[in-house]
Amino acid sequence: MTTESAPKWRRLEPDERKEQIFACAADLFGERPYGEVSTSDIAARAGVARGLINHYFGTKRDLYLAVVKRALTVPHFAVKRLPEGSLEQRTDAAVEWFLDMVSKQEKMWLAAITPEGIGRDVEVERILDEADRNSADRVLEAVGLSPDDAHWNELNALVRAYGGMVKAAGREWLVRGALNRQQVHTLLSRSLLTLVRDVFPEVPEQTGTRAR
Repeated sequence: MTTESAPKWRRLEPDERKEQIFACAADLFGERPYGEVSTSDIAARAGVARGLINHYFGTKRDLYLAVVKRALTVPHFAVKRLPEGSLEQRTDAAVEWFLDMVSKQEKMWLAAITPEGIGRDVEVERILDEADRNSADRVLEAVGLSPDDAHWNELNALVRAYGGMVKAAGREWLVRGALNRQQVHTLLSRSLLTLVRDVFPEVPEQTGTRAR
């Protein structure tokens, strides 16, 4: 083992060590298919004993699911950091924050939106659905809506539909290179503004009119 490849042991607090392992796992799952990443690989990248991974996260699958969940969920603090201002300013800032987040974990985000190797089982589907719903909640909060809104569930569904375009636009930018970041920003921010300003107000009038 070369000096460069040898684990770099240093004392960390438990929470710091756990986060270090998590970050190394996210990097590896973003770089390789799930089946090609082992707990030994993660331990070597993090410079820890393999048993520590099991101690903090359980199985490799458990760790992978945790990584996917974080990669796809918009956290509460992101909403709190948005600037005060007009709806247009807030939607623009929200999209800018999201694109920054995706840029920082590009490979893992792409792997998370199209999980392969682990199989699309019930638990994976549940985590993906939960992440989409929670992120849609954060978007609704970011544009000034309250969970007390009588139409919250329908508005959440509209944002999740918008989220499908977000993922497609991300692939056009990061995978195919057909769009650059500014073009994606314009597409997503203006589409979100239109959704909130023009579509949301129509929901109360259309409630109960869906064809069965």
